[in-house]
Amino acid sequence: MDKPHAPATERNREPILAILRDRFADRHSVLEIGSGTGQHAVYFARALPWLRWQTSDIADRLPGIQLWLDEAGLPNTPAPLPLDLRQDWPTVTFDAVFSANTLHIMGWPQVQRLFMELGRHMPPGGLLTVYGPFNYGGRFTSESNAGFDAMLRAGNPESGLRDFEAVLDLATQAGLQLLEDCAMPANNRCITWQRDQNTAG
Repeated sequence: MDKPHAPATERNREPILAILRDRFADRHSVLEIGSGTGQHAVYFARALPWLRWQTSDIADRLPGIQLWLDEAGLPNTPAPLPLDLRQDWPTVTFDAVFSANTLHIMGWPQVQRLFMELGRHMPPGGLLTVYGPFNYGGRFTSESNAGFDAMLRAGNPESGLRDFEAVLDLATQAGLQLLEDCAMPANNRCITWQRDQNTAG
């Protein structure tokens, strides 16, 4: 099979890397949720060699991710893990979580499950950074985001851009404190939370 390829990954990887290089400077092991093609994993793991970059996604996407990992041959990218938010959470150790362009793809029940599981499994002081488009105050931040939302919902009514405030509420319930909400190119955001240091894992 040919390696899967997502052009958007090459367009957004440098701005995201600038955030991760700062936020994950003192991290050791990152769980990437929804690794997609695997392109982000290879790029970030090569640029941030002190991190163990653990990819994950639904089972059907794992072979494509493995092709990217095999080609790169990096020492800090173990085999991808199956992670489906409709099934059991995998056994994995991490002190940071990264996820790009996933919250608007998965259904809202899966978004809720994601934060619930992070509340259970993220260690005190752990970081969560998510990248993608969000609505604020129930409104789209651009016409392009409105069009993107309509396209998503036409393909799957459970998909769609999430309201920042609703996601923030889920994070707060999970014991995550907002650290940064950074504007990114093409009307996207990069948002980082930290697990309360005093919360038991």
